[in-house]
Amino acid sequence: MTALSKRAFRDEEISLLGLGCMRFPTIKVGSEEIDEEKALQIVDDAYQHGVNYFDTAHGYHAGLSEPFMGKALKRYPRESFYLATKMPPWDLRTPEDVRNIFESQLQRCQVDYFDFYLFHAQNKEMFKRCVELDVYGYLQKMWEQGKIRYLGFSFHDTPSVLRQILDTYEWDFVQIQLNYLDWELQDAKGQYELLAQRGIPAIIMEPVRGGALADLGEKANAVLKQAAPGRSIASWAIRYAAQLPNVLTVLSGMSNLEQLSDNIGTLSPLEPFSGEEKKALETALDLYRKKDMVPCTGCRYCMDCSFGVDIPKLFGIYNRYVFSRDAGSFREEIAGCIPGELPGSCQKCGACMEHCPQHIDIPGTLDKMRELIGKLA
Repeated sequence: MTALSKRAFRDEEISLLGLGCMRFPTIKVGSEEIDEEKALQIVDDAYQHGVNYFDTAHGYHAGLSEPFMGKALKRYPRESFYLATKMPPWDLRTPEDVRNIFESQLQRCQVDYFDFYLFHAQNKEMFKRCVELDVYGYLQKMWEQGKIRYLGFSFHDTPSVLRQILDTYEWDFVQIQLNYLDWELQDAKGQYELLAQRGIPAIIMEPVRGGALADLGEKANAVLKQAAPGRSIASWAIRYAAQLPNVLTVLSGMSNLEQLSDNIGTLSPLEPFSGEEKKALETALDLYRKKDMVPCTGCRYCMDCSFGVDIPKLFGIYNRYVFSRDAGSFREEIAGCIPGELPGSCQKCGACMEHCPQHIDIPGTLDKMRELIGKLA
């Protein structure tokens, strides 16, 4: 196998594939306790195939990820790998908390310094807390003492908030959620371009969107398989993120050796998309977006409902959830409805279906939506 692709950073060579340490195999379903035998196999196989960037955090695996990674990486020369971890702002109440957590992380990871250190999960509110507690000031001192080599943050908000954080302090790198679905859905494009303009390298998390982009549905999968028969569906997402020039490494939380082998093969070396592959991905993404959506055009021929159900409004809410899987937004939209508009008011009279040009099973779809409301309530 050809060597795993790397990217230059300062005087470093970082593997284009990084191991995310939040989805290790566990001893049983529903447990956060790491199956150390299987997880060590993943770490060792990754290291032996050229992965040198390992991303953990204070809270991963209910606090067990950092100690495990300390044990796993202690067996290798310290200068042969890059270790990243994060300061959890939700656990901070006083400046002493910042110091205590950082010192405990060094002990848990069994290292004298962190290569990459991040403010974890920054958004407008979390950043405000970090500023109030002068987290940056403390971590800057740790940098001066050689206990941090590069300082950055992971981010979950809008480009305008990202710009505010970038303007407040100096940063070496930023970790963002980026994949071909969120490129527009969560404006990963705007975030990426802002970093590129400033020459700040991006580390990518959720390139396969927690596994959602490993299976796009039968029709979309078929398009990608026809375009590249030898590649997995997940590999398209890994390549999409990796081919962007300002990306330093693409993190993947791999739960088994099969996923690791596929990702290593995908980036050994990286092969950017051809023109035909770009077209295939656009087609597949369009099919994926429509896969579970109600084919409602909002024509309102089904209205008015004798029982007060606002059918097009509800189908719009449902389709936005199917597209984004944003349970919080779904709940907010449902809460904003008049009770009589909701699916529970449907009496299954069938009058609406007589006028629907799309021949939608409206009562049946409203039943599904009622179940979803109950599940996400």
